[in-house]
Amino acid sequence: MLMKDGLDLRAAKRIAKAMAAVYLKFNSAEFIQQIEQKYQPLELKERVELFIESLSQSLPEDFTKCYDIFMQLKPHWDHGDPNDATRSFAAWPVIDFVAAYGLKHPEQSYPMMKSLTELFSAEFAIRHFIVSDTQTALKYLNQWVDDENHHVRRLVSEGTRPRLPWGIRLKQFCLDPSPCLPLLEKLKDDPSEYVRRSVANHLNDIAKDNPQIVIDLCKTWHKNASKNTQWVIKHACRSLIKSGHNEVFSLLGFTENPKINVEELRLSTEVVNLGEVLEFTFLVTSLANINQHLAIDFVVHHVKANGKLAPKVFKLKELTLAAGQSIELNKKHPIKAITTRKYYAGEHQLDIQINGQVITSTKFVLNV
Repeated sequence: MLMKDGLDLRAAKRIAKAMAAVYLKFNSAEFIQQIEQKYQPLELKERVELFIESLSQSLPEDFTKCYDIFMQLKPHWDHGDPNDATRSFAAWPVIDFVAAYGLKHPEQSYPMMKSLTELFSAEFAIRHFIVSDTQTALKYLNQWVDDENHHVRRLVSEGTRPRLPWGIRLKQFCLDPSPCLPLLEKLKDDPSEYVRRSVANHLNDIAKDNPQIVIDLCKTWHKNASKNTQWVIKHACRSLIKSGHNEVFSLLGFTENPKINVEELRLSTEVVNLGEVLEFTFLVTSLANINQHLAIDFVVHHVKANGKLAPKVFKLKELTLAAGQSIELNKKHPIKAITTRKYYAGEHQLDIQINGQVITSTKFVLNV
């Protein structure tokens, strides 16, 4: 099943059922018919827009009159098939309707988003309000950060992520994330893993534009960190680990400037066809007389459209090497067509990176 299938005719019927239960004038047949006529060729986000537009045809033109309707929806919501991973998508356009028509009505819109976020997530909708009026958004978010509902607390973190996938980019927080830091401070040791994971992802976003802010914050948190906060720190620093920021390795318990030797980096073949596997093996030996904690990654430098190489770091293994110990590592890395990367033929480079430092490299040719 594709993600866009989460917004199909079944989703339309579930929405209509809930709306009709609380708003007697809701024309379920017309709403379902509008979706049925247009949805099939559309991609996911286009379907979200279609559903929002179709909802607007059956709901009051005056947005403030939608308040009571939306605030009563939750008890009547059909959550769909428990075996369907996309079942919550039906609520996406319902929540984003608030952003489409409620920007000028924050008094109604914020309670609506808070009420409905647990049906899917208001993380996309709330971003429009943040861009429109950041101070008002922060006022509500500072109230919600202590809410008893973990879905609402997660929204505080997820909704303010600077680089949320599928969401509009919050450029002001890319430039200056400081308004979000007090919120993350309160959520870093949240009892819900769902919330803590969002905090880690939020910090990982910040690290892409402001790495030193994240490093300094994690150093502060690390001093008296609970196990939950230690987990947040580790996952928040994953991009910093990949990009080789030295300060992060000692913070996470890895050996700073490890004494190691890497040899015998071998490829199973020096020519790889698209759709095949790049397989490589190498030997890591400790040259120290103490245990060393290592984060071992590999870097593939892909040929881009302009012929230049662009590196992409992949996690391989975290391990502890005893004094003088050697270990042979093997990796089979599939090189296949994916929607997020276009491959180009030519000579590529493979690096072995340990604790942020490139130790050895080799070349291979990709045929496309």
